[in-house]
Amino acid sequence: MSASREKKTRQELNSSGWADPKNAREAKQRKEEHRTNLLYGTIGVVFLLVAIVAVVWRTNIIPKTVTAATVNGEKYTAAEVNFYYENYYQNFLNRNYSILSMIGLDTGTSLKEQTISDTANSLLPAMGMPEAEDGQSWYDYMVDRALEQLSGVQALNDAAEAEGFTWTDDLQTQLDETMDSLSTTASSYGYTEQQYLGLIYGSTMTRSIYEEQTRRSLLATAYLQNYEDGLSYTTDELEAAYAEDPTAYDLVDCSYVRVSGAAPDTDEDGNAIEVTDEMTAEYMATAETTANAIYDAYQAGTSLEDAAAEYESTATYASSDSFTYSSSVLADWLYDDARQAGDSAVLEDADTSNYYVVVFNDRYRHEYSTVNVRHILIQPEATELSEDDEGYEDDVAAKNAAAEQEAQDILTEWEAGDATEDSFAELANQYSDDPGSNTTGGLYEQVYQGQMVTEFNDWCFDPARQPGDTGIVYSESTGYHIMYFVGYDLPYWQVQVTNDLVQDAVDTFYEEKTADYTAEQSSWGMSFVG
Repeated sequence: MSASREKKTRQELNSSGWADPKNAREAKQRKEEHRTNLLYGTIGVVFLLVAIVAVVWRTNIIPKTVTAATVNGEKYTAAEVNFYYENYYQNFLNRNYSILSMIGLDTGTSLKEQTISDTANSLLPAMGMPEAEDGQSWYDYMVDRALEQLSGVQALNDAAEAEGFTWTDDLQTQLDETMDSLSTTASSYGYTEQQYLGLIYGSTMTRSIYEEQTRRSLLATAYLQNYEDGLSYTTDELEAAYAEDPTAYDLVDCSYVRVSGAAPDTDEDGNAIEVTDEMTAEYMATAETTANAIYDAYQAGTSLEDAAAEYESTATYASSDSFTYSSSVLADWLYDDARQAGDSAVLEDADTSNYYVVVFNDRYRHEYSTVNVRHILIQPEATELSEDDEGYEDDVAAKNAAAEQEAQDILTEWEAGDATEDSFAELANQYSDDPGSNTTGGLYEQVYQGQMVTEFNDWCFDPARQPGDTGIVYSESTGYHIMYFVGYDLPYWQVQVTNDLVQDAVDTFYEEKTADYTAEQSSWGMSFVG
């Protein structure tokens, strides 16, 4: 698999949360834990210390102050490490919730008691994370990742200071909003700030620790973003990068039939049986005969789909106008530079025990232009009735009608005002229910086909669409979208290549800045983490 294709797989698997650029790197070697030895001189002193420790323990002074990790001479308490540990762990759960059972992670059991399986370890790279060490527990794995993030934040803060990249008013606003959100959220659930922080990060967390680590994280992110914003590429540079690995961006229009040659591994009663080489050879020979028969029928004028239908027990027809490359017998044939429209063949894939009858139509890259658009989302109020309740449909219809009227009123307000892009942006910040754009004037840039819900997409990519166009579209899944078409942007293939070049550059930049930063753990302090 090419580097860019692997990256695409990672991006498709990752669904939410901040993507730490360092996650794509191999895991660092864990440092030897250091133990703190206490020497007591007399029994009396021991009793005195025990009494003091009992009080200190109840007030969480030890967990709040004891050193858990040290990065380049800077010490971090268990509470500070917990900030990164819990953030990483919760983001991991959010991103991968649907596959937790597949990777064998049980949230109801201590992570210290769960060893990462070989299956889970093989999946981690595709999830955007390094492989685990042999026999490593999920707890130790999460600790390693959290300490990598902590080290990265410190490295970027140090680099920012050295280069004169300072705290800004915008960053202060973000921090203030984060702290305000903490207070509001805690209050909405009936908790004090301290209680709420304790639920998330453990009893060692305080507002001041949370605020300071959030501040450091914001500065690190801004410093990295500032570097990214300074990157740009010419069309020639994009063409050159594309030429290095066109299969990462090209798509194929094709149709094919997969004929299974796999020998059964159970008998008629469902009992497991051993598959011998002779059985495999027999079933593959039958599959070859079937594939050749389908191919002959196709050559004689029967459609590939109809030809496959005659052998539906073992043959499966498929067609795609956007087949993407992944190393396989089928893909290698389709992406061969010698391919011409109308080419067809019978292919053997011994590794997967299949034969393929394949027809090649075209190979292309996305030349269409992406679009920039603003929108104001108005979501209908949720009904409090269940589907079985009397009046449910009428209530839903009434709430939809109210949302539609609100959307129309906002569009009318815009039309009665300056009716400019700027005035639309102001209304988006004022009215939109979309948290992803209601602080940026409702703006989405370089939108590609299929990125948005169908109705949104179809409006944007209507061939008649012109800059300045407005309208209202409704999607049952999202609500009413008041649209403003800003204009066309780069061809999508250029956006894809640019994104890959930027990510590679940011990865390299991050690795250079963090190369000398590693965390050393203190076993006593780390016992309070997680």
